[in-house]
Amino acid sequence: MFALTVAALVALAAPPQFPAAPDGAPIDSAAIRDSIRHRFETTLHWEQGRVALRGGVATLDLPPRSRFLGPTDAERVLTKAWGNPPGSGPLGMIFPDSTGPFSEGSWAIVVTFDEDGYVKDDEAAKLDYEALLKKMQASSKEENEERAKQGFGTVQLLGWAEQPHYDAEQHKLYWAKQLQFSDANAQTLNYNIRALGRRGVLVLNAVAGMDQLDDVKRGMPQILSAVNFTDGNRYTDFNPSQGDKVAAYGIAALIAGGVAAKAGMFKLLIAALIAAKKVVVIAVVAIGAWLRRFFGRRKERAAASLPGAPPSR
Repeated sequence: MFALTVAALVALAAPPQFPAAPDGAPIDSAAIRDSIRHRFETTLHWEQGRVALRGGVATLDLPPRSRFLGPTDAERVLTKAWGNPPGSGPLGMIFPDSTGPFSEGSWAIVVTFDEDGYVKDDEAAKLDYEALLKKMQASSKEENEERAKQGFGTVQLLGWAEQPHYDAEQHKLYWAKQLQFSDANAQTLNYNIRALGRRGVLVLNAVAGMDQLDDVKRGMPQILSAVNFTDGNRYTDFNPSQGDKVAAYGIAALIAGGVAAKAGMFKLLIAALIAAKKVVVIAVVAIGAWLRRFFGRRKERAAASLPGAPPSR
């Protein structure tokens, strides 16, 4: 998969012909990759502290030792660096301040907004999350069977890495799923935060390897408290007399993926890039490679021919 990342950055159509060093020996392809990554990272515009999200719907009071990329740079990272399809429309991405898009062992949070209306939370207190998990696993099994018939990769939902919790006062929901992708040896952590607002749901998805669960869990309370809707956009500002609409789904469907199912495909289906002999090389939205296969794109083969690139997992 890393080969695909490099290919996206340099727009390779065929195996490149690397220039020769003064002594006639080929330049190390790893050095070229490092140079490409460095040049890419120097163009990113990082923010810290309080960040106003695009459209003014919400703010992020970033905790210490974290930093933020706005919509333009987040889209560039997702598409150019990580090989996801364009058009995901992120509001931004949050990273630890000591890491970047290409850092080993890093984890990142992708921020988006689903403006589907006011999500009623009256069912939250009585939800049976174990029963919901079984339904999600059954649905996932059916989808995987169809994907396998078509020759595509599968995604197995192994269980809760952290069972859903809903804060009825703050109108914030979080949970974590343990996933297994058919083309990866290691398991993937998908940590989810949803903040309910007047006109929709603020979506924060954290991506990492399962061995990073403790690190991610330690950082989540600060991120959870950092997310706040602005005046007029809060959950309590909902006013049907002003034309505010109610979402067609509730808390259970929000957890189970009702938003994605309604759209026909997850906007951002999440995995981690797997490094040789390591659990995670970069914590990213890396399922773009799988999506490309789903949509009939086969660029991985061309990218995999990059000299010196490690094998995809």
